[in-house]
Amino acid sequence: MKRTTLSLFAGAAALAAVTGFAAVSAPGDTGAETAEPAARLPVERTSLLCPAPSASDLAETTYTSFTPVTEGAEKKGTATLTAAADGAGAEAGKGGEDAGSGKDGEDAKDGEEGKDGNDGKDGKPVLRPGAPGTPVTGTASGADAPALTGTAEGSHAPGWTVQQTTEVAAGTGRGLLGLNCTAPDTEFWFPGASTASGRTDYVHLTNPDDSAAVVDIELYGKDGVLKSTVGEGVTVPPGGGESLLLSTLTDVEQTDVTVHVNVRSGRLGAAVQALDDKTGGDWLTAAADPAGELVVPGIPADATAVRLMLFTPGGSDADLKVRLASPSGAITPAGHETVHVKAGMTTGVDLGEVTRGEAGSLVLTPTSGSVPVVAAVRVVRGKGGEQESAFIPASDPVGARATAAENRAKGTTLSVTAPDRTAKVEVTASAGTEGGTTATKTFTIEGGTTQNVEVPVPAGLKGTYALTVETVSGGPVYAARTLTGEDEDVASFTVQPLPDDRGTVSVPKAEQNLSVLQQPPA
Repeated sequence: MKRTTLSLFAGAAALAAVTGFAAVSAPGDTGAETAEPAARLPVERTSLLCPAPSASDLAETTYTSFTPVTEGAEKKGTATLTAAADGAGAEAGKGGEDAGSGKDGEDAKDGEEGKDGNDGKDGKPVLRPGAPGTPVTGTASGADAPALTGTAEGSHAPGWTVQQTTEVAAGTGRGLLGLNCTAPDTEFWFPGASTASGRTDYVHLTNPDDSAAVVDIELYGKDGVLKSTVGEGVTVPPGGGESLLLSTLTDVEQTDVTVHVNVRSGRLGAAVQALDDKTGGDWLTAAADPAGELVVPGIPADATAVRLMLFTPGGSDADLKVRLASPSGAITPAGHETVHVKAGMTTGVDLGEVTRGEAGSLVLTPTSGSVPVVAAVRVVRGKGGEQESAFIPASDPVGARATAAENRAKGTTLSVTAPDRTAKVEVTASAGTEGGTTATKTFTIEGGTTQNVEVPVPAGLKGTYALTVETVSGGPVYAARTLTGEDEDVASFTVQPLPDDRGTVSVPKAEQNLSVLQQPPA
C-alpha cells in the first residue's frame, strides 16, 4: 500500500510539472473537478550581469539597484554584486556581510554603503541594496571598473533591477551609455552592430558560474555570414568577463551587422558596446527572440535620424509592414510601407526623422506568412558636431510589471505603447535614493498609439528614483525609458526598453481525491 501511495503522489507531481495542474482520482471518477489554474508566486532567487562599463579614463559610472515591493514575497533577503575581472573579484554589496542585511539580518539602512562608491576591486561594496521599494546607488570611475555578477534572494529577488549608466565626457563613444543589467541566458541576437570605419564595437561576455562557458559568435552582413574562425569556441572563464572587438573577428567592413551569440556550454550575459567617432556611443542590448510581429518602443520625439536593422535567422525571406504608433494613431512612413528581409542577411533601412516631433514606436507585422525576425533601431539626436546616438532593440511587452531604475527629476521620459488594444497602466515612482515618498498615476493608452506619459515624481525627491510600470487591463503594452544628459547643450541620451521583470513564476496547483488511497474493506 505504501508503494502504491508513493507512486500515485509521484505521478501527480510529474503531471503537475508538465501541465500546470494535476489531480488523483478514484476509479470511475469523471475528473470534472480536477483542474485548477497555476498560481503565480514571487521568485525566490534571481541573477543579473553587468558588463565592464567603459575603456575610457574619463568614464563615470553609476549603478542603481532597486527591487519593487512584491505582495507575498519573503520578509528578508540578500543581494550581492561581485566584480568579475578574473573570476575572483571582490563582492559588491557584501563587505563581509550579506548585502541587503545588517548584522542582525534586517535590511540595511537606505543608501548605506552606496554614497561614496568604489570599483568593487578592493573588497568593498559597489553598493548595498536597501529595503525593497527604495533604490540605492554606487559609483565607479575610469577605465578599470570591472564587469559585475549579481544574485538576489528572498525579498530582494522579485523584479530586482540594476541600471548601469556611464557618462563619457569626450573621445570615441562620448555621451551617455546605459543598460539594464541582464539575466544569464544561452542565446542572444544583436541586430544593429557594425564593423564599418568609424565604429568600434565590442561584444561583452560575462560568466556568472563557477565553471567555464564556451560560446560561438556569428556575424551576418548584407550578403550573409561573415566568415571567421576567431569567434568559434570562445572560452569565458568561471566568474569572469571577456570583451571582443568585432573588427578582429572579420576583415569585412559592414555598416549593418547582426551578431549572434550562441552558448555551447554554460550560460552568459551578453551585450554589445557600439562606439562611433562622430555620434558618440551606447549599449546595444539583446533584441527580443525572433518573432513574426515585433515592437520597437520609445523612439524619442526629437530624433533626427532613425535607422532600422533587421535579420531573419530562418531559411525564408520575410516581408513586413512598417507602422509608426504615434500619439494620434498608427501611421505608415512614406516610402517605407514595407521592408523585405532576405534570409540570413542583415537589412538596414533609413527612416529619417520618422517621429516628426512626436512620441513614436515602430510596429512590424508580416504582410503574409509569419517569418521570425529580430530587429533594432539606431537613433540619433542633435545635429552637426552635437549629435549623439543610442540603440533600441525590439522588446517583449511589459507584462505584469517592469521597472526602470535611476530616473531624475529632469531628463526622464517614459513612453508607453499599446499596439493593438487600448490598455490601462499604473506607473509608480519609488522613494528617492536620498529621500522622498512614492507617487502613483494611472494612464489609459489608446490602441494603436504611443504616449509619452507625465511620469509621477516622488514628493520631496532627493537623489534619483525608480519607475515601475504595471499593466492594469487591456494590452499588451510596451514601454521604454529615455534618460538625457544633465547638460542641456549636449544631446546625450540613452534608451532602455522595459520588458516584464519576471518577478513571479507560475507554480502548479494540485487537487487530490484521497479516496483512492484508502484500503478497501476486507
